[in-house]
Amino acid sequence: MLAPPERLADFVSWPAEPEHVGRWPVYVDYDDSILDRARLLAGGGASEIERGSGVTATLRRTLRRVTNPDGRTRRNVDVLVDTLVGNLDGERDRATVLVVGGGEIGNGADRLYSDPRVEVLAFDIYAGPNVQFVADAHRIPFSDGSVDAVVVQAVLEHVLDPARVVAEIHRVLAPDGLVYAETPFLQQVHEGPYDFTRFTESGHRWLFRAFSRIDSGVVGGPGVQLIWTLGAVAAGLSRSRAVGRATRLALFWLRFLDRVVPQNVQVDGACGVYFLGRRAETPLSPAQMPGQYRGAQ
Repeated sequence: MLAPPERLADFVSWPAEPEHVGRWPVYVDYDDSILDRARLLAGGGASEIERGSGVTATLRRTLRRVTNPDGRTRRNVDVLVDTLVGNLDGERDRATVLVVGGGEIGNGADRLYSDPRVEVLAFDIYAGPNVQFVADAHRIPFSDGSVDAVVVQAVLEHVLDPARVVAEIHRVLAPDGLVYAETPFLQQVHEGPYDFTRFTESGHRWLFRAFSRIDSGVVGGPGVQLIWTLGAVAAGLSRSRAVGRATRLALFWLRFLDRVVPQNVQVDGACGVYFLGRRAETPLSPAQMPGQYRGAQ
């Protein structure tokens, strides 16, 4: 469940009173952010990327769910939530989860918002019904060690400095706090000028080197990646993003190829990767990284 806005006061550490766009407080250091103050305020905190509404938004969500299987995410979120609530003691009846980039509820992440033992605090670089504040993930406006878990799903490709964002996640997590991340590997550019980076599974592990691994692997293997690629080809030939989306939807069945491709082979050709881990005090060393590889080569 989304925490009420007044709960922010228990977590926020910011040197000045925030500005607001509508009901959303804004915690952004504009001198060190991709966000432009004048544009953000003039636009009322609206997203710079067209996200659609009504039927358009429903079609986008349908395309995402049909072409990108969410079973792995649901299982990972179950592990995250079950671990968090299992650690609750008599003093607290809810675990706090910070969702970075929570403007849209992530594919397969529904349980975060439906489990009464989880309190969600969420932000994005735009205002919306699924967030309580606007902020830049390069400087999370929370106190050190203030949350039990952080979820960052399909976000790290959209930030300029992923390592800095992960360092901020590490900072705001309580000792032994949990992180769950999903990030693209072989996936075409989306959100245009706000798309910067991709990670192999090993590269993702190095990004989260300050965390001990509970699990990591693939969300969407070569079959899902093929859907993205053929959709991009169709969009290019037709000069139409709508044709690209329709092609992806028509080719949804290719996702089932991933059921017969071994997991270690999927690692080397994945559409996206995930990492579930626990905050650690001692990071992995460079010499340990070759042993972290989980692919087939």
